[in-house]
Amino acid sequence: MSDLSNYRKSYEKSELLESMINENPMMQFRKWFYETEEFGGVDEVNAMTVSTIGLDGFPKARVVLLKKYDEYGFTFVTNYDSEKGKALLLNPQVCLSFFWPSIERQVIIKGIAEKQTEAYSEGYFHSRPKGSQLGTVVSPQSSIIPNREFLDEQLKNLELEYENTEVPKPENWGGVLVKPVSIEFWQGRANRLHDRIRYTLLENDDWKIERLAP
Repeated sequence: MSDLSNYRKSYEKSELLESMINENPMMQFRKWFYETEEFGGVDEVNAMTVSTIGLDGFPKARVVLLKKYDEYGFTFVTNYDSEKGKALLLNPQVCLSFFWPSIERQVIIKGIAEKQTEAYSEGYFHSRPKGSQLGTVVSPQSSIIPNREFLDEQLKNLELEYENTEVPKPENWGGVLVKPVSIEFWQGRANRLHDRIRYTLLENDDWKIERLAP
């Protein structure tokens, strides 16, 4: 066993004050996203944790890659028949979170998930490298499989089948759009007195901005 109580870090790289923020949380997210990219030290700035309530009633979190964000929300892709896909389609209330340790920031997003348009999903699928397309077709995501060789053999067969033809997008695969209802920006500060600014969507589509205690 290990006692981790002596792990300590002082967060002192930045601050988040009301005078610094944008009234629109999506614009604030855009600002932080590019600042994190420019600061460096994060391999994949678009890596985020998606948390859902599973069919078994338990919450489950996993890391996926953000593929798009705009005024409508945040988009990632998945197999709709996977554990994640089934969970979010049954209970579309989900949470997304980004952790950027190099710049000592987090973003936590609560939102409602829905399928992206078929046009988006089709376009994104065919923009991917062919190997990624084939991998998507091969994998019955979240299903139990006998061994690794099962996937490798399936991939070899598909590589031959689609060697000179376009790979069709699986019907059960595509984008998921998460429309935010709450976005919290967390900036690490000294003495554990972190800055937390939360945007909450109102019925008139305006955003209420509040500071939370750390």
